[in-house]
Amino acid sequence: MVIYNVTTNVQEDVHQEWLKWMKSEFIPAMLKTGKFKKALMTKVLAKEPMGGITYSVQYTAESMAYLKTFYMEDHAKMVAKTEPFKGKFVEFSTELQVEDEQ
Repeated sequence: MVIYNVTTNVQEDVHQEWLKWMKSEFIPAMLKTGKFKKALMTKVLAKEPMGGITYSVQYTAESMAYLKTFYMEDHAKMVAKTEPFKGKFVEFSTELQVEDEQ
């Protein structure tokens, strides 16, 4: 399994609206692509010097092939969905290989 981890720092003035949108629209749309088995959203507890509130969403894919297919077929559409919050967040993604789960 692989995890597509997206860490996002969102400005406080849109935080509640963004959080509701993530839970009700964006994450369900990511899962609807069929490339991910589940999603785990966590709030980063450390305070950022730049301000804002930070979250990590971990999307679990069965294999790297599923993630590569997501990039080719769905990534651009999903990025376009974030347009209402353009300039109100910064994010980066990380690909993780699951080594062990207990």
